[in-house]
Amino acid sequence: MKVTGFSIVRNAIKFDYPIVEAIQSVLPLCDEFVVAVGQSDDDTLALIQRINSTKIRIVETVWDDSLRSGGQVLAVETNKALAAVSADTDWAFYIQGDEVFHERYIPAVRQAMERYLDQPDVEGLLFKYLHFYGSYQYIGDSPQWYRHEIRIIRNTGNVIAYRDAQGFRTKDNQKLHVKPVDAYVYHYGWVKPPEVQQEKIAGTRRFWHNDDQPAQPQQAPDPFDYSTIDALAEFKDSHPAVMQPRIDAQHWQFNFNIREKKYSFKNRLKIVVERLTGWRMGEYRNYKLLR
Repeated sequence: MKVTGFSIVRNAIKFDYPIVEAIQSVLPLCDEFVVAVGQSDDDTLALIQRINSTKIRIVETVWDDSLRSGGQVLAVETNKALAAVSADTDWAFYIQGDEVFHERYIPAVRQAMERYLDQPDVEGLLFKYLHFYGSYQYIGDSPQWYRHEIRIIRNTGNVIAYRDAQGFRTKDNQKLHVKPVDAYVYHYGWVKPPEVQQEKIAGTRRFWHNDDQPAQPQQAPDPFDYSTIDALAEFKDSHPAVMQPRIDAQHWQFNFNIREKKYSFKNRLKIVVERLTGWRMGEYRNYKLLR
């Protein structure tokens, strides 16, 4: 069984992506790892080159900044990385630049890949998610956060990134048939210094919105206000070991009253229905779950 990891990255230093930790977290499961490194405004390429692993193969790319809708450029870049995965790879493990895999789940994921290796109807493996917000102490606690996504795909050559590369579909736009794996992906995209978070939002907005504004004098953006979130829960478990230096280095403060829930009416309704039935109304499911 051959496993190849793949990811994309651009401006990792500027926008404080934990891409090194992301890659390091899945390397134990991979025979090789492909990183599509986009031309950046910082030393992202050197950052990836410094990772001490012979498994890593870098593909240098140039992002098409004319793609200004729906995060399409992220899928284009992800497909470049996927296309560079070795043809003899059985499973391709995708990790985004702000996602980290906990080492406690390595045995379960390896077991799942081995179990379904000779079952071609299983086109991917579905992971659970924890979304950290504001600091490493809190996780999202409302229906607005997606709970599952595909992160391992069978390397058939018939799978491509979907929309903004949150997930995958076949080339003829069919949802993948997947099996769940008892493992979490830790999403840290909403844990950055407030001023960096605001700059990242401003800098990546163009991937989803074609709304160029007239040039304005350059000035430091106001720090992002994390307190406007509707609901959070306290995280009382451990983080991936590779994240500990980042956690120790956190220099900003964010405190939130977890008893305060500011759900919209729609989300309150979803929560009530889910408690009564176990079903989450309107949940985004870009996959077909095999039983």
